[in-house]
Amino acid sequence: MSASSTRARPVFLAVWLIVAGVIGWIAAFALTTERIHLLQDSTATASCDFNLVVQCGANLTSWQGSVFGFPNPLLGVTGWVAPIVVGAAILAGARFSRWFWLAFWAGIALAFGFVVWLISQSIFVLGTLCPWCMVTWFVTIPTFYAVTLHLLRSGVIPVPRRARSAAAGLIAWVPLMAVLSYVAIAVVAQVRLDWIGFL
Repeated sequence: MSASSTRARPVFLAVWLIVAGVIGWIAAFALTTERIHLLQDSTATASCDFNLVVQCGANLTSWQGSVFGFPNPLLGVTGWVAPIVVGAAILAGARFSRWFWLAFWAGIALAFGFVVWLISQSIFVLGTLCPWCMVTWFVTIPTFYAVTLHLLRSGVIPVPRRARSAAAGLIAWVPLMAVLSYVAIAVVAQVRLDWIGFL
């Protein structure tokens, strides 16, 4: 089934994709400039290094910060352009084929999985909370929820009618789902790192 079969354009999703894309791109660009700064001066500290727990430097200079052989933020600088373009295209009246939505969803799902892994590495291995990284977490998590539920409710991802109806009902709860995810991360980080004590 094509996404064009959806009777109404997902305007709210489109607006969120643009907002999330812009926020995510800004965070990725900031992390990229910080990484360049650290490469230029090995004795320097990142401007987002506030204390032992809340900092960017440890994340950027770790192997986890360059999983694919180059700084992770470069993935964001390029990748966050896609939601912006897709969101703008939807607002302009574009209708995408099923294969396009599935490819877009695959990219969002991979980003979500990568972010979950980075969260675990940050909290349990590096022992830090990177401010700009957390901005990326902040927008990636609800974006994955929103896109997944939209594709379920519109039939792009083939599921029974009952599941489509459930997805249609749940999409209004994406903000709450995101907040609950943030709270879960904050609680785990507090138990592991006592980040509140470093504020």
